[in-house]
Amino acid sequence: MWIRWWLWPLVAICAADQFRDEAERIMRGTPVIDGHNDLPWQLLTMFNNQLRNEKANLTSLADTHTNIPKLRAGFVGGQFWSAYVPCDTQNKDAVRRALEQIDVIHRMCQMYPETFACVTDSTGIRQAFQEGRVASLIGVEGGHAIDSSLGALRALYRLGMRYLTLTHSCNTPWADNWLVDTGEDEAESEGLSPFGQSVVKEMNRLGVIIDLAHVSVATMKAALRLSTAPVIFSHSSAYSLCPHRRNVPDDVLQLVNQTGSLVMVNFYNDYVSCKEAATLSQVADHLDHIKKVAGAGAVGFGGDFDGVSRLPVGLEDVSKYPDLVAELLRRQWTEAEVKGALANNLLRVFEAVEQVSDHTQTPEEEPIPKDKLQTSCRTMYGYSEAPSLHQQPGALLASLTTILLGLCVL
Repeated sequence: MWIRWWLWPLVAICAADQFRDEAERIMRGTPVIDGHNDLPWQLLTMFNNQLRNEKANLTSLADTHTNIPKLRAGFVGGQFWSAYVPCDTQNKDAVRRALEQIDVIHRMCQMYPETFACVTDSTGIRQAFQEGRVASLIGVEGGHAIDSSLGALRALYRLGMRYLTLTHSCNTPWADNWLVDTGEDEAESEGLSPFGQSVVKEMNRLGVIIDLAHVSVATMKAALRLSTAPVIFSHSSAYSLCPHRRNVPDDVLQLVNQTGSLVMVNFYNDYVSCKEAATLSQVADHLDHIKKVAGAGAVGFGGDFDGVSRLPVGLEDVSKYPDLVAELLRRQWTEAEVKGALANNLLRVFEAVEQVSDHTQTPEEEPIPKDKLQTSCRTMYGYSEAPSLHQQPGALLASLTTILLGLCVL
């Protein structure tokens, strides 16, 4: 009897090792592409983006979820680095802050070329995989980073931005954020305003992935229905398992399925368990649920490392990805499904976005209406007080009638 008592733990240990070994085998050929990592924000807050500071050395960086040894141990082969722009920069220095964070990502690639390869397309990701480097892409977090300017959107694209999160935790003048659904913010655009629709169309034309993390449900649905390319949620989880408004409800997951889009699961405890504590197994539950509702092609990883204060037991930093993959294998995910979640689903979405893009099309040009902008910290060059095509037809007609009556009196 005592032999049997000792035998079962040994069997369990051997099985665990088997799944972990299998996870590493798969990840050597298909490393993970993570949708959202806030290391650039840590570099700003800890070192004011001074990468040559001795303590900022990414091979030995302490007190962060991410450094080079941890990325290697976690088989991270692709990373969307977040160029995060806080909401308090809106109508102030948001564009400058976005430029600085894009710059620090480029300098990471320059300083550590043996580890990071800054890329801007799906081909570049595959090439970095072959070279054993981390394909480094730029995601701008917060639509206020474009300051309601299509010209700024295009400029950020030319600097390497390949996804834009339409809002952060604040409305833009053209899109509503998730706090609208909690009642903490008021809806201003009922999802997307006409200018917000122009932003989505221009992102499609350019080949910028639309990211719906942080937006309201109305904004999710509006963008999913309008976009001609698949979209992503770069770091969101399943609302049915944790009813936090940052997560994706099932009716939206059905639209994700219909549009070939992607939900990259967030590891923040508050979005995983809706409590201060969470576990790796609960993260796997979210992956299971999204696979069940939206399909295996809709699942990805968006850990939110270095952007959150609490992480699940077993997923404390970026080195832990193989443990999560081992858990999926334990749950009888197929190798193809695992490879999809690791990288292939994101690559499919990115390639679809690239195919939809068409730089020969005429760019969107209509500026946002002047009355949608706060004017205290900006100039208004280009906007005229004279009647213009930006006015509603009725207002334009009234203005012309007044002018004609005046001429008759003269």
